[in-house]
Amino acid sequence: MNKFLKSLLKTALYLLDQSDRVAADMRERVAEGVDRVSDRVSDLTDRAQDYYGYKDHTLRNVISFAAGVGVGIGAGMLLAPASGEEIRNSIGEKVQDVGARVRDRFSFEGRRAATGTEGR
Repeated sequence: MNKFLKSLLKTALYLLDQSDRVAADMRERVAEGVDRVSDRVSDLTDRAQDYYGYKDHTLRNVISFAAGVGVGIGAGMLLAPASGEEIRNSIGEKVQDVGARVRDRFSFEGRRAATGTEGR
């Protein structure tokens, strides 16, 4: 029984060590992605500065925001407790819902031009 308990504890420690390695690997991948995006944003802002002849902070801010959103979504998907299929389905449903609301809001089928002759 003592050998079985030792073996069980060693297995548990091994699994914990592996999960720490996986988490560290994910953190490293995300950090590398952030560095790549940061370098790309820096290159794009340098190009904009060369093109415009001055610093255009609007472009830098828009690109930084988009990069941050992308990195956040990527990290969230990597660290999400749900499976990839569940996440994709959830995102698809939300996109369809927003699309339907936009179509409803901007559809012209239910609207008529005001002619001043209603009710006659």
